[in-house]
Amino acid sequence: MITAVRVFLAILFLAPLAGAQVTPEDLLRTGRAADARRMLNQQVQQDPNNAQAYHLLCRLDYQLELWDASLKMAEKSVALSPQNSAYHEWLGRAAGRKAENSNPFTAFNLARRVHAEFERAVALDGNNFSARADLAEYYLEAPGFLGGDKSKARQQADAVAAKNPGLADYIRARVDEKQGNSQAEQEYKKAITSSGNDSRYWTELAYFYRRAGRMQDMETAISQSLRASNQSNLPDYDGAYLLLRTSRNLPGAIQMLRSYLFGGHLAEDGPAFHAHLMLGTLLEKQGNRKAAADEYRAALALAPEYHAARDALARISR
Repeated sequence: MITAVRVFLAILFLAPLAGAQVTPEDLLRTGRAADARRMLNQQVQQDPNNAQAYHLLCRLDYQLELWDASLKMAEKSVALSPQNSAYHEWLGRAAGRKAENSNPFTAFNLARRVHAEFERAVALDGNNFSARADLAEYYLEAPGFLGGDKSKARQQADAVAAKNPGLADYIRARVDEKQGNSQAEQEYKKAITSSGNDSRYWTELAYFYRRAGRMQDMETAISQSLRASNQSNLPDYDGAYLLLRTSRNLPGAIQMLRSYLFGGHLAEDGPAFHAHLMLGTLLEKQGNRKAAADEYRAALALAPEYHAARDALARISR
């Protein structure tokens, strides 16, 4: 494929949405950040009390790595609809990412807020499984003086076991891994089985192998994720990310990202503009600067505010 037309093809591929009744969720899913911003800003102008619009703006700013803006939008959505579990969950997520990019004093206060928001999300809706997973991860990663507690993380596994056994086994695997328990690997594999061969847990097993320094096993798990019978996440996107970060099988990572971008299964957790940035990075590593620049431009065509793509294009254009 001629790289000079990749920006056009990226936009053309997303064009079929234009003929339908497009929603902000559609635009978030397909990575059309500029269009999503335009639509959501219009909704807020028409109705300043539109909690859902603020919530989606939070998620949009989160995609764009605009942590201050994401947190502000999350606060607005929660203020307008304080009984919504998902809004509290995303407020916790936004606060967490801002904490990661703040000075220690600010991060300390934000961490306490993350804890409170995840607990509130679970209290409002015990079947919000992603909030339970977030809360379990907080318990695992936070120090004790900020509410970290591995036994509480395991309690989240027990709470979801009946309705979501794959998630329960995954949380137990994370607890075992953090505790240095040799059973962690088997728990990750158990999550794959109990979830009905869900690709997301093959991906989590690949992340486990990366953390353990077992790179060949990581690549095998990535390959298995692409063949899993239950495709419920982004195996090609996540697999490419892992290969890029470990500098393994870069041609394979390029193929995965192209498959993701043009395969018709884009997802909010893997914005198209992120995928174009990764693809550009891979091509740049292979010495193909022209093709890399095309990918950075494709990212910016979808998300002009995406500073990582803007910085990459400026660097390669010098």
